[in-house]
Amino acid sequence: MPELPEVEVVRRGLERWVAHRTVADAEVLHPRAVRRHIAGPDDFAHRLAGHRIGTPRRRGKYLWLPLEDTDQAVLAHLGMSGQLLVQPHETPAEKHLRIRVRFADALGTELRFVDQRTFGGLSLHDTSADGLPDVIAHIARDPLDPLFDDEAFHLALRRKRTTIKRALLDQSLISGVGNIYADEALWRARLHYERPTATLTRPRTTELLGHARDVMNAALAVGGTSFDSLYVNINGESGYFERSLDAYGREGLPCRRCGTPMRRRPWMNRSSYFCPKCQRPPKVTP
Repeated sequence: MPELPEVEVVRRGLERWVAHRTVADAEVLHPRAVRRHIAGPDDFAHRLAGHRIGTPRRRGKYLWLPLEDTDQAVLAHLGMSGQLLVQPHETPAEKHLRIRVRFADALGTELRFVDQRTFGGLSLHDTSADGLPDVIAHIARDPLDPLFDDEAFHLALRRKRTTIKRALLDQSLISGVGNIYADEALWRARLHYERPTATLTRPRTTELLGHARDVMNAALAVGGTSFDSLYVNINGESGYFERSLDAYGREGLPCRRCGTPMRRRPWMNRSSYFCPKCQRPPKVTP
């Protein structure tokens, strides 16, 4: 699944090429792409036409396009393979093109939602007073949000009877961090993924948040992490932070810090990558 850096790369591209343009019409080419819009494909297309797109926004992994003249927004769920592309009108349709949005201007480009596995989609939702789509009101702020509360996060960790990686992936505590960047931040902080959250001191929490911010900002600088060309920017270009990963995907390779072979362990239907020397397992787990 795309994580904060990959979604933010897309948001920035949309801000440059889609913001403040008026929708001429929308075409839904596959009904599953709007299945979260309960009223159906025709209603989605009808309600989008004629409205002006505001500045794209993001919270954690969630991206949405506010409609400037309404209290609604188009929420984009990228799923495992969803892509938002800005393409010239004459560009041939992608094999897995699901939704096409044309604009009432002469710029000659349109917004396309392409999704090979059709797990993602677009949907229209009411927004709260702060512009947040109602269906993601429970999502916590992410660590790159200026209003993220480090102290509140630490206190929440201390109260939870869980382990640190589970907490990092809990979108009600902290959003935007997924499997890749959790492993990277934990490696940098020398913390084992099964470390009980109740054992973290305030300095350790502060250090971990700092590493999470550093690794995600580093990923942002190079377009995020792309695997199999699934996560791309709006021009279809892949990010290349994969080359800089210190933990994720490096099973058997030497730890960049101490040289010990990195290990992989099954974890919650995923994998956790860690250094057995730098990231000692806890003696006691919850």
